[in-house]
Amino acid sequence: MEAALLGLCNWSTLGVCAALKLPQISAVLAARSARGLSLPSLLLELAGFLVFLRYQCYYGYPPLTYLEYPILIAQDVILLLCIFHFNGNVKQATPYIAVLVSSWFVLALQKWIIDLAMNLCTFISAASKFAQLQCLWKTRDSGTVSALTWSLSSYTCARSRSLSQAGVQ
Repeated sequence: MEAALLGLCNWSTLGVCAALKLPQISAVLAARSARGLSLPSLLLELAGFLVFLRYQCYYGYPPLTYLEYPILIAQDVILLLCIFHFNGNVKQATPYIAVLVSSWFVLALQKWIIDLAMNLCTFISAASKFAQLQCLWKTRDSGTVSALTWSLSSYTCARSRSLSQAGVQ
């Protein structure tokens, strides 16, 4: 019973994550604007996802426990490119993508680096949400922010937190 429930949680999270950013991407493309989206928030979120993925790979966790992260990273990279596209210069995304790719290798150079990065992930995640809320407050425009994306994200966070508190991977 416990294994079936864990499987259901893993597969449902994977399914939700596969569609998590699609409403957001759709809203940005429909509005033809990235107004209301925070670049710092997106970069922090990407960094957090990258650390989680690298940590899981580094310590040899089963792929089903981290399969959603490559999907989320790909969707965030699409959003990153949309932000730069609608702000007029996609080439400006190159240094950010280069830093994210090089971070993949730097994180695994020493065990303490990946462990420290993982310990900072909760702070990084909170800072990402704070940066997005701050951007929304400043622009007073939530037209390109998807409530469905935020709702789906809350589900995946709740699932991850409850399983990690229960000691289940």
